[in-house]
Amino acid sequence: MTTLVVLAFAVPLVILLRTTTAGEAKDKALYRAETVAYYVGDRNHTADDITAYIDGLRDGPGSISVRMPDGTTLGDPPPGGVPTPKSLPDDYNDDDGEGKGPPKLGDADYRDLNGGMAVDVAVDRHAGPASVCLYLTADELYEGLVPRLLVLIGASLLVLLLSIVGAELVSRRLARPLEETASTAERLAAGDIEARAPTTGPAEVAKVGAALNGLADRIDEVIAVEREAVADLSHRLRTPLTALRLQVEALGDRESAEELNTQVTNLERTLTAVISAARRPQREGRVPHCDAVEVTRARAAFWEPLFEDQGRELTLDLPTNAAMVRSSSEDLAAALDALVENVVAHTPDGTPAHITLTRDASHIHITVADEGPGIPLGAGERGRSDRGSTGLGLDIARRYAEATGGHLTIRRNQVELTLAAG
Repeated sequence: MTTLVVLAFAVPLVILLRTTTAGEAKDKALYRAETVAYYVGDRNHTADDITAYIDGLRDGPGSISVRMPDGTTLGDPPPGGVPTPKSLPDDYNDDDGEGKGPPKLGDADYRDLNGGMAVDVAVDRHAGPASVCLYLTADELYEGLVPRLLVLIGASLLVLLLSIVGAELVSRRLARPLEETASTAERLAAGDIEARAPTTGPAEVAKVGAALNGLADRIDEVIAVEREAVADLSHRLRTPLTALRLQVEALGDRESAEELNTQVTNLERTLTAVISAARRPQREGRVPHCDAVEVTRARAAFWEPLFEDQGRELTLDLPTNAAMVRSSSEDLAAALDALVENVVAHTPDGTPAHITLTRDASHIHITVADEGPGIPLGAGERGRSDRGSTGLGLDIARRYAEATGGHLTIRRNQVELTLAAG
């Protein structure tokens, strides 16, 4: 917009400067031509005097030539020559006819020649009218125009530069709150419900930030209400679950009772997990995050006394930097406990274990390996461990990994937990 405004003013200014420069050159040429005409009109000056006078004026702008009454031309004539002088009116002569007073001059005529201009001035001599011609080339006619154009261009560029600086400042003032608001929206989408947008800057941007903050507050309230509702509902199920357990224990068929009791225990664990997830601290957001390195180190420290009692060696291979995953620390700890518990429960005392944590561009890999007899095929399915257990531990780890966008890989002597990086 500023460029269009500058052009709208600059184009007429260029035309005006060109016209003004040409007009000034025309006025100077007329003054110079009239000065020569007065000299030519003096009856005491001969043709040789006039020629010498013209030669003395060569340092000035334009070329001067004179056409005498007898038709001879003195000086450097312009292209096409000097026109025949016009006859002057009779009242140009002195009243007494004796030729006293200054020479009489006719009106100036202007001609365009080859892009330049010629000024013709008629002057009365005793032998008849003579014509003085001053010819300006195109360069001489517009001399001084370039510096003026440079000043105009410099001023235009300065205006454009100032407009660019002003536009940059204004755009930054508008863009910075928008960028912060967009960043807040991204943080909210990632599960950080504590993120809030700035309410400063232009009124429209501040209004958007306030609306986004209101939405974040509403999301926080909805999540809190839903979690409490789920937790309360799960807690209510504990009463009929307890009654069901008592009825199962009262059955006469001990084998069926034991099988039903196992299923009731699994259901109770599931309810406990639901209540724990529903009552997770609100600060963790909809998509919680935690440092897998710290959680793994903490769970290893928890199991270390038991490993020492059983004569086992537990080694860790963890990176020094944090490895964030999309999970709460409690859920990750429960999955690691399930994997380590399998090692303790299904390998002989003295069997060493090794926990390794690696990362790639989008995932965190936690591997729990041991030197025991190996994991049977199908042990990752609930109820199929082939070791006298329900296989619940590996199934819990698998479901946890899938819930975080990862998966569980079971090999002969190791289990790899792949989690989405946070």
